[in-house]
Amino acid sequence: MRSKDKIAYFYDGDVGSVYFGPNHPMKPHRLCMTHHLVLSYDLHKKMEIYRPHKAYPVELAQFHSADYVEFLHRITPDTQHLFSNELARYNLGEDCPVFDNLFEFCQIYAGGTIDAARRLNNKLCDIAINWAGGLHHAKKCEASGFCYINDLVLGILELLKHHARVLYIDIDVHHGDGVEEAFYFTDRVMTVSFHKFGDMFFPGTGDVKEVGEREGKFYAINVPLKDGIDDTSFNRLFKTIISKVVETYLPGVIVLQCGADSLAGDRLGCFNLSIDGHAECVRFVKKFNLPLLVTGGGGYTKENVARCWTVETGVLLDSELPNEIPENEYIKYFSPDFSLRIPNGHIENLNSKSYISTIKMQVLENLRCIQHAPNVQMQEVPPDFYIPDFDEDAQNPDERVDQHTQDKHIQRDDEYYEGDNDNDHNMDDV
Repeated sequence: MRSKDKIAYFYDGDVGSVYFGPNHPMKPHRLCMTHHLVLSYDLHKKMEIYRPHKAYPVELAQFHSADYVEFLHRITPDTQHLFSNELARYNLGEDCPVFDNLFEFCQIYAGGTIDAARRLNNKLCDIAINWAGGLHHAKKCEASGFCYINDLVLGILELLKHHARVLYIDIDVHHGDGVEEAFYFTDRVMTVSFHKFGDMFFPGTGDVKEVGEREGKFYAINVPLKDGIDDTSFNRLFKTIISKVVETYLPGVIVLQCGADSLAGDRLGCFNLSIDGHAECVRFVKKFNLPLLVTGGGGYTKENVARCWTVETGVLLDSELPNEIPENEYIKYFSPDFSLRIPNGHIENLNSKSYISTIKMQVLENLRCIQHAPNVQMQEVPPDFYIPDFDEDAQNPDERVDQHTQDKHIQRDDEYYEGDNDNDHNMDDV
């Protein structure tokens, strides 16, 4: 057991001020609510807080196609009518709309996960948190399921520079298809996704029979669940499978996607998990004492998303949080009872004991097909991407780097204390 974990936490207030549109379920405002709840419990005093750098197009193109990145960079709500063919090709539209500051939004949340991976690689922290990340549906050449850039794939690619094996775990209610697809043919990354499957539920993939191919055969694990799974069933299954995965695969680092749409009462979800049940997965993964990168993901009842990720920040810090929510900028969202915990849901649990037992046996059988952890011949570690310095004198004064870019690495006091100056608390997107 190592001594007290060093935790790095990444946040940029600008990430919560974008707006997907009036009827869209994705509300980045939930990130501001989470952050302020974290502050109100004084958790920031126990972590190192960083503003992430905005990922450069060349960094995003380590996974995504350069033409797709370039299109995201230049498309705006005012010009999108000129690009109907490209919008269709890149799957931009109803689920993945074009909105103001879309590309900057992607740069910030992806930059947070990339920075988190680099800090872990350089042993500057034991656990790195980026609640803005976890957008697991984005594909190499297209957006999908409210996700444009797949920060998780980019973070894992960064971790692979220093680690022979990376374990990816996903507890979002939706299948982590974009991450699985990116690493479907390799044994360097094992992906494990627990999700709702069937009834045409998005994205439609994630059957237990999908196990990977070629060198990646048996290194993709899917745990398909039905409506209404509760804390007891979910935690028992999670602990059994993840224990065996870690014992068999021997990862050097774990990436944990904590999508909060698996909570009871989520606007798009259909599970019965309480916040404590969801957080128990985080607590269990932390106990392996491996370097850990934690991200957000889905979550569409935003006050519960903020509750969940705040509790999980507390779990990662070994801090028990009082149930009464302290005064904070978004306190009104937590009425009428202003409590941190939410009860389990009341959806009928369609996951019978025999169904869960069958899934568990199939997964454990697939794991037995892996003789031992793959042996990777590690090459010289490539450097982190070269990030150019800005020579202010050499720049065209009309193209000077804005202040935000210049100070992107600086911890600003007003970024994480009361009186935050993000402007997003004025946004009424309820």
